[in-house]
Amino acid sequence: MPAREIRARHDRDSITVYQAYSPEIGVPAAEHGTFVPPFSRNRMTWIKPSFLWLMARSDWARKPGQETILAVRISRAGWEEALGLAVPTDPDRRVFRSSEEWRRRFAEAVVHVQWDPERSLDGRKLEARSIQIGLSRHIVDRYVDDWILGIEDLTPLVRKIHGLRKAGRTPQARALLPKERPYALTPALAARLGASQ
Repeated sequence: MPAREIRARHDRDSITVYQAYSPEIGVPAAEHGTFVPPFSRNRMTWIKPSFLWLMARSDWARKPGQETILAVRISRAGWEEALGLAVPTDPDRRVFRSSEEWRRRFAEAVVHVQWDPERSLDGRKLEARSIQIGLSRHIVDRYVDDWILGIEDLTPLVRKIHGLRKAGRTPQARALLPKERPYALTPALAARLGASQ
């Protein structure tokens, strides 16, 4: 598995990303098929195509404020628009000629990209890195109003997988995981994101 590779549920037109919210935000979002108040458009929102990364982050929907797990299907055009605007959160020498160049570009960025350790089913950190994208308040409207194609509440599935895992029924838990596969990037996008090529 390459060190920095986008792996996701995707098809010709869409890609699925995951987010964790309190029920007050997550349940209405699933009901309306997009985010509605009290979701805030005035803060950074992070989207992640790795299901297991979000499970580690939210402790399988058990952390306060992260009890509702959403699968958000967005257009590939929107996803790639975000990637095309993204600037890494660290001064990666594969992407930037100098720390000064990174500081300048990061200060102007409306989208952030971060590579974090991918996770296994039991929560262990893996060598491979998983991407997460931070959408600033300057572009959240595009996400909410234009890119989202639908939202599904995965909380019951998350609880089922977690229960199977805790019961030692790992093969059954693994069989229920969303099927993620590599998402191909153009050389230009890969270079911008610091992805493996």
